[in-house]
Amino acid sequence: MLLTKDAIQQAVADGDIDITPFNAEQLNPNSYDLRLSSHLATYAEDQTLDAAKAPSVIRFHIPKEGTVLRPGKLYLGATEELTYTGKYVPGIEGRSSVGRLGINVHATAGFGDVGFCGTWTLEISVVEPVRVYAGMRLCQIYWTTCTPIEYADMYSGKYRDQVMPQPSSIFRERKEWHT
Repeated sequence: MLLTKDAIQQAVADGDIDITPFNAEQLNPNSYDLRLSSHLATYAEDQTLDAAKAPSVIRFHIPKEGTVLRPGKLYLGATEELTYTGKYVPGIEGRSSVGRLGINVHATAGFGDVGFCGTWTLEISVVEPVRVYAGMRLCQIYWTTCTPIEYADMYSGKYRDQVMPQPSSIFRERKEWHT
């Protein structure tokens, strides 16, 4: 079951959902808008990404006048808001106003885990060149109910407590591969 605005507000008040900072004006009928932080990263252009190796990234800030995102490039962004819940399954999606500008906010990682705590890394790509600004409401988070979960079973993976855009850490899983 998807939480509605009133249920989200109640879960925040009860401490079952943490959104820091929280602004009631960002609540929607069944989601909460998340803002783009000023931190962006791209993968270095002189490399072929290798899933078995840590990638090289270039980090930069979005200036006050915004920054133009270009097609054919993947940008790693972060949300300004840190979120946490030990009770619900979070997910993010782009806002329709952002999608109408040709901005995709995630490649495949819109599904979260119970127990995830941190800012969300956004895998941003664009169809046309478009200027974006720090603080703009870029995506929305929603929560669904799940069966009760034990604390020990909550997310404790490699991206927990992130506060900046994080590149892929899939290389840490290499020992599992059939190589």
